[in-house]
Amino acid sequence: MQIVIIGSSAAGISAIESIRSKDKKSKIVVISDEKNPLYSRCLISYLLAGTIDGKKIRYRQDDFFKKNKAEAILGVKAKKIDKKEVVLEDGKKIKFDKLLIATGGSPKMENIPGVDKKGVYPLRTIEHIAQIQSMLGKVKSVAILGGGLIGLRAAYALNNCGKAVSVFVRSPQILSQIIDKGSADIMQRHIEEKGIKIVTGQAAREITGKDAVEGVTLEDGSKYACGLVIIGKGVSANIDIAKEAGIKTHWGIVVDKFLKTSAEDIFAAGDVAESYDIAMEEDSINAIWPVACEQGRIAGLNMLGKNIAYDGTLAMNSIEFFGLPVISIGITKPKKDIYQEIIRQDVPRKIYKKIVLKGDVIVGAVFVNSVDTIGVIGILIKNKVDISSIKGIILEDYFDYGKIVKLIKNSKEGFKEKEFKETVMTMSEA
Repeated sequence: MQIVIIGSSAAGISAIESIRSKDKKSKIVVISDEKNPLYSRCLISYLLAGTIDGKKIRYRQDDFFKKNKAEAILGVKAKKIDKKEVVLEDGKKIKFDKLLIATGGSPKMENIPGVDKKGVYPLRTIEHIAQIQSMLGKVKSVAILGGGLIGLRAAYALNNCGKAVSVFVRSPQILSQIIDKGSADIMQRHIEEKGIKIVTGQAAREITGKDAVEGVTLEDGSKYACGLVIIGKGVSANIDIAKEAGIKTHWGIVVDKFLKTSAEDIFAAGDVAESYDIAMEEDSINAIWPVACEQGRIAGLNMLGKNIAYDGTLAMNSIEFFGLPVISIGITKPKKDIYQEIIRQDVPRKIYKKIVLKGDVIVGAVFVNSVDTIGVIGILIKNKVDISSIKGIILEDYFDYGKIVKLIKNSKEGFKEKEFKETVMTMSEA
């Protein structure tokens, strides 16, 4: 059997490892448009900040493909899926018996005048880091367009490089896709205390300059002089190759509980896959590293015919800016009146805790600066546990996993306390 994998980041690598754990003979061919894959995208901003080096960003060793007997076609883009073949941009055709599409996402770019000028970059790959670093000796001020994870990580990194950084956010708050306004306000004040300027409710109208960046003009007409612009607007799933092949797509490539697409023998995993979301109870894309790894593992086994069901994704983001951690899980900004919010906060101490409930079941949470019990909350969400008996204490400092062992035992067949403790620790450290 010949298995072809398009993509060599978390999902693709995890798929290779799971396949080889059960099958040493099938041929594996990996196609990647990056010449130097096998690194962790999660650590990109730390590489830019200079807090880690090129060795620490490596996700697997350079001989990974060789050790796993996988043929790697690098620096070449997969252009088309034609029946049982993948057609590359150089015209070469690769036959497959099973195919995994793990094409990930691409940075969203601003659709404004001047975005094509020299000195405008997204922040997604090692190549982007090299391009940005080549500019740092020539610029003093940087504009970040976007206040999500990518934008703020870029701001942190460039502040660490000694640059004057301003972040311009169209939304009324930072991190609007993953946390609520109350927690965002605490985070914003903390970040601003470290010298980063944040302007909310204002998007860029134009990037100015002749050939190279000289500044940014905002929607209200105000101007900001800078020599470097980083676009931090998030990513879009790379679905084109699937869509053109007639595979069902929406925001991402639609998959079933076995991570199969609508096409026979073709699977999808990682940031490109649209699968069931446990908290939202509908299909969604959760473009985070642990989800990609788990989906890649299961897809790899299912390409071997194992038929392992994927339980579903759960959005979870864990970040830290200048020593202040924030972790969010599931639904954090409910838009329907069927949800209830319980909040505990201590603004002077920069502590904020919120859980979102649907009935007596937690479906989301945001914790700032007091995150030790977030793993417990994550387990309650995943297992859809009725917490009515502990609702009054769940956000207290003394609450811990011991308070919920009995609840989990009563709600989940085959419960094993040792495995539960290990899962709590993993989620708390994510």
